[in-house]
Parts: sequence; structure tokens; C-alpha cells
Amino acid sequence: MKGPNGEDLPDAMLFACTFNAVRSPMAAAIMRHLYGTHAFVDCAGVKAGELDPLAVEALAEIGIDIEGYKPKTFAELDDSSFDLIVSLSPEAHHKALEFTRVMAVEAEYWPTMDPTAHEGTREQRLDAYRAVRDGLMKKIKARFAA
Repeated sequence: MKGPNGEDLPDAMLFACTFNAVRSPMAAAIMRHLYGTHAFVDCAGVKAGELDPLAVEALAEIGIDIEGYKPKTFAELDDSSFDLIVSLSPEAHHKALEFTRVMAVEAEYWPTMDPTAHEGTREQRLDAYRAVRDGLMKKIKARFAA
């Protein structure tokens, strides 16, 4: 599928991380923000989690709203027909590789820091989320550039 500027995009892609609470919802929202409806984008976690308010805030700073997002696991996906699965944590990559055994899907691993492990003041912790947000934005733009 072609993006708005001629980018080669998968028809359907999944971003995955451990809890689907920070990294994968951020990546999916950024992908949708950049490429709109030109590709189906979903996200999931290996385990059930709760949406992290600092992830919501970090994306809101750049005009992306994920406040109503409800995290889900791989088992809760409505559709599992993806052309590309991008995993952002080791646990998610292991799960993505399980998918490749039973269906023709490309799997990529983008090691992404877990900002929830960052300690310090609220602002210092938010800076860690901003760093993840900005890193994902850069990686997505580079990966899907026209």
C-alpha cells in the first residue's frame, strides 16, 4: 500500500510490547498520525496492562490523543492477519516470532527503552517518555520513508 507521499506501507501492521501500556500504543498512534488510514495499524501486549498516563501526556504534547485507548493482549486481537509485526520489547519479539511460524508475516525487532523503569522527579520521568516518543517517531519516519 502507498502512503500519502508515496511511502511503501504494509496493508496491516501490529506494534507489540510487554504490557501494551506505553510503547506499542505510542508507536501505533504515531503511525496513525503520520499515515492516517493508508494502513491498518493495531497494537497489543504479551500481558494485560493499563494505559500509562505519562504516555498519554507525552503524546498529547505533540497533538496525538490516546486517552481512550484500552490495552489488549495478543489473544484479544480482533484480527491476526498482519503483514508486519514490529516488536518493541524482547518478550513481544518472542511472541511475534511465534506468529511467523503459523502465518506469512514479517517480524522486526526495534529495541525500545521502557520509560516506566526511569526514576526521578515527575518531570525527569516524563522526559524518559518523551525520549521514547521521539525515538519511535524518528524510527517510524525512517522505516517508512518514501
